[in-house]
Amino acid sequence: MNRSLFAALACLLLVACSRAPVEFRNTDLTGATFGRQFTLNDHNAQTRSLGDFKGKVVVIFFGYTSCPDICPTALSRLAEVMKVLEPEAEKVQVLFVSVDPERDTQERLKDFVPWFHPSFLGLYGDAAQTRAVSEEFRVFSSRREVGSQLGYVLDHSSGAYVYDPAGRLRLYVRDTASVEDIVADIRQLLAGQ
Repeated sequence: MNRSLFAALACLLLVACSRAPVEFRNTDLTGATFGRQFTLNDHNAQTRSLGDFKGKVVVIFFGYTSCPDICPTALSRLAEVMKVLEPEAEKVQVLFVSVDPERDTQERLKDFVPWFHPSFLGLYGDAAQTRAVSEEFRVFSSRREVGSQLGYVLDHSSGAYVYDPAGRLRLYVRDTASVEDIVADIRQLLAGQ
């Protein structure tokens, strides 16, 4: 066989066998070198790490139970995502990681997080664990005293991280992302993209 014909056939074979690049609606973080691990307690008193959820798409959102607006809105949006995904929702785990170790106890998280969806888990740690996980995930959080009954609020990062079923960080979802866009991306990850 002539070399140029062989080269053309080889190129065609490579093109035919290669997968089209995945186009996500949210920010693609494939290959990120942060957000690789954590060890925290969940609101059922179990020690958890990212590896506990292999085989599922994992959505991690950082916030706190006394948050006046961003956190309840984000958790409500994620609950809507779960409704739209039914029956695929059983292959998705939402984790709410507290950035407020002073107030967010196991009991408080157990009352707050499952209220949005029964499968959601609240995760917490002491001050050192919270600082370490925030640094690992590049999450910003800053305490601000307020003249109200709350005493203080926490200004914090407001997006979510999404992992594929193999446990790889794949997406960053802004707090303004639509339910439709989140669902579309989760379905791509569930399909093995």
